[in-house]
Amino acid sequence: MPAIRPDAHPAPSPASPPVQATGLARGSISVRQIVFQSVAFMGPGATIVSSLPLAMAFAGGAAVTACLIALAVLLLVASSVAQLAKHLPSAGSFATFASNGLHPTVGFVVGWLYALLTNLVAPLLTLIWASLLSSATGAPDLWWLWALGLIVVIGAINLRGVHESSLVNLIFGLTEIVLFAGLSIWIVIAAGSTNTLAVFGTEFANVPGYTGIAGIIAGATYCILAFSGFEAAAPLAEETENPKKSIPRAVMLSLLGIGVLEIFAVYAATVAWGPDDAAGFASITGSIGEGWQVIADRVLPIGALLVLIAVAVSCFANANAGVNSATRTLFALGRVKILPGALAQVDSRRSPRTAVVAQIVVTLIFTFGLGFAFGPGTAFGIIGTAITLAFVLIYMTVHLSCLGYFLRKRRSELNVWLHVVIPVVGFILLIPALLVALGAKVVDFISPIEAPLSYGAFAVWAWILIGVAYLVVTRLRTPAKIGLMSSVMEDVDDSDVAPPTRPTETR
Repeated sequence: MPAIRPDAHPAPSPASPPVQATGLARGSISVRQIVFQSVAFMGPGATIVSSLPLAMAFAGGAAVTACLIALAVLLLVASSVAQLAKHLPSAGSFATFASNGLHPTVGFVVGWLYALLTNLVAPLLTLIWASLLSSATGAPDLWWLWALGLIVVIGAINLRGVHESSLVNLIFGLTEIVLFAGLSIWIVIAAGSTNTLAVFGTEFANVPGYTGIAGIIAGATYCILAFSGFEAAAPLAEETENPKKSIPRAVMLSLLGIGVLEIFAVYAATVAWGPDDAAGFASITGSIGEGWQVIADRVLPIGALLVLIAVAVSCFANANAGVNSATRTLFALGRVKILPGALAQVDSRRSPRTAVVAQIVVTLIFTFGLGFAFGPGTAFGIIGTAITLAFVLIYMTVHLSCLGYFLRKRRSELNVWLHVVIPVVGFILLIPALLVALGAKVVDFISPIEAPLSYGAFAVWAWILIGVAYLVVTRLRTPAKIGLMSSVMEDVDDSDVAPPTRPTETR
């Protein structure tokens, strides 16, 4: 089946009326901007203070080693994503990968699941942002006001177009990197003789019940979930300059760069708090980032304020990046009428305006619906549980898609190491993360997910079942739609694409 070219249309004759743009703005995002789409989606500032301490809770002072193992596991995922993105640069990203590597029906389910995942990112970060700033200002009951403000601003930025929203990611992403890198360096210097290479090993893996390698493996499992988001460049492929090269590069660079930053930050927190009692750092209760504010205040008079700013900036950028990815996924599924076709409409700047509006509405519903029902903290946990499970399922499918794609469709290019060994090993290494996401207590370090947090996991399975039911109905009524999943954003010949241009507008 020929590739569907969303921006292709007959050239108008001199007497013809102008043809309305129907596709995304090709080539409007630079390599730097697409790298920071992934960086912002990873949210290093928010991750450092909220997710990575989980590694310390199990690995203790050896959390750095646990993080290194997790980074290695996710580099395998990044490799599979990069290999597929070289041939399938598309707004459909994971749906297209699975459709071509496995089967269009699998691609349908993956696209359905990824649509849920990406649409939950903005509500998740909005709740963190609102909880953080309402607590910092001494008015926790006004969390909803902070949330509404963020949603309005993020919506306005994304309605301006992908160039503007990606530029925001670049600026804010750089800001959080500089702040946390600077803080971490300062903390390490201040730690003096406490600095030690012994944290790279099992010596300080001393949490009762999780000593030695068992604690490190447990910590690594939770770290895997903290490093996710590097793949967020993929849905913006159609708007990126030279996507076949830029997307794989962005995926690998963002994971390596932010992975190193986050590992260094964990090292800084470990030596500052003391590797003998690193688990105590993870047990600090209070507002998000409380532990980091404590150690930052020890070395800088404004240390706690810098942590607050860095986390707030990270939440803003991460929410913005989430809207970027979500709207392109909605656009892609709307283009083949899997979702309403209106989601594939673009405005004069070739921005998917309807998808942006839909995503903002979804963000409002989840943020305020769950926030008022359970409180922002618990609502964050429910959504986080859902996102975690969805991420692991999609990452595992990516490995299978890479294996299937090169065995079935690119056999002449098959590289045993890149296309067989890495996908198989990577799939196996993600199984512990899946068990954690499911709360399946098959080993001691996995805790069952209790209500109401378990509602997030139930919602994911319910969403998948709804998708499967929709798939069955669609196959019976309009089976051609499912076949289109593999050609929604099929392999694009860059030579056929007009030179990159950015949307013209009045500034």
